[in-house]
Amino acid sequence: MMTDAAVEFSDFRVAALAGGVGGAKLVRGLDSVLQPGKLTVIVNTGDDFVHFGLQICPDLDTVCYALAGLADPMKGWGRADETWQVFTSLAELDAPTWFQLGDKDLALHLERTRLLQSGWSLSALTRGFCDRWNIRSRVLPMCDEPFRTRVRTAEGKLLGFQEYFVRERCEPKVQEFVFAHAENIQAAPEVLPALLEADLVVLCPSNPWVSIDPILHLPGIREILQEKVVVAVSPIIQGKTIKGPAAKMFAELGIPPSSLSVLDHYADFLDGFVYDALDREVFQNYDAERIILYGTDTLMKTDEDKTRLAAEVLRFGQNLISRKAP
Repeated sequence: MMTDAAVEFSDFRVAALAGGVGGAKLVRGLDSVLQPGKLTVIVNTGDDFVHFGLQICPDLDTVCYALAGLADPMKGWGRADETWQVFTSLAELDAPTWFQLGDKDLALHLERTRLLQSGWSLSALTRGFCDRWNIRSRVLPMCDEPFRTRVRTAEGKLLGFQEYFVRERCEPKVQEFVFAHAENIQAAPEVLPALLEADLVVLCPSNPWVSIDPILHLPGIREILQEKVVVAVSPIIQGKTIKGPAAKMFAELGIPPSSLSVLDHYADFLDGFVYDALDREVFQNYDAERIILYGTDTLMKTDEDKTRLAAEVLRFGQNLISRKAP
C-alpha cells in the first residue's frame, strides 16, 4: 500500500547527487516518498581508496547502508551492531588502524575487491549488492574508473582525501582540491541517461567541495544540469555544518561559510535552493530573480524529518517545473 506521499509523487522521476552522511539522510527520505525505481542516486566515488589491498568506497557504502536500513543510527556511517574483531587483531599486530574497518564492513570490502578483480564493474557489483539488500531505488557510482580527490594543504602537501579526512582529522589548512585527470574519466554508463530522464535533479546536503564537485567534474554532467530543473539543499546552517568539514573548507578557501556561499557555488545551473529557516537573514537582500529560494527546517534527526524534508523538496521542485513550463 502506497503512502500519501508516494501517491502524490507517483510518476515523478528524480536523480539525486549525493555523498556523505547528510546526503545519505536526504536520500533515505526521498526513497521513502517516491515509488520504487523512481529515484536514482548518483554517488561520489572521489573518496574511494585502497586500504590493506581492499577497495573501499565510503560514500557509496554510506548511501547503500542508509537505504537498506543497515546504517549505524548514531554515527550515520558504518553498519549497525558492528563488531571489531579484525580491527582489534590488526591493532595487536601494530598494523595501521587510522581507518576503522568493522567486521561486517570488511566483508563487503572483501567481496567488492574479489568481484572487481574478477572483471565486474563497480556499477554492476553495486547493483548486485542493492538487489541483495532489497534496496528499492537505483544506486550508481558516479564512474567505474578510479577517481581520486586529493587535498593540497597550505604546507604544500598533497593528501588523499581519506588521509586528510580520517588520518589527519581535517586539521591541515586546505589550499585547493585536486581532481587529477578528471576530464578523461567518463561517467558510469547509466549516469548521464539517468540525469536526462529525470524530471528533477536534487543536490543533496553533501559537502559541495568533496562530495558534489567530483561528480560535476565528469564530462557531460554540468552541461546536462544546465538544461534540467535542479534544486540544491544547503548542508550549512548558521555558518556551520551538522557533520563534516564543509564550513571549515569554505573559510580556509577565503569564502564565508554560509548557505549563500553554497548557492553561489552551484549558481551557474541552479533553479531552486533550499536553506534552513534559521538562515533567513542571510538571504534578506538576495535578488531571487533566477534562483528561487525555499526556507524550511533542514535538520534531519529522525526518519520523520528525512521524509518531511524530502517531500518538501519534491513539492518545491514540482513548483519550479510548473514555472519553467512554456
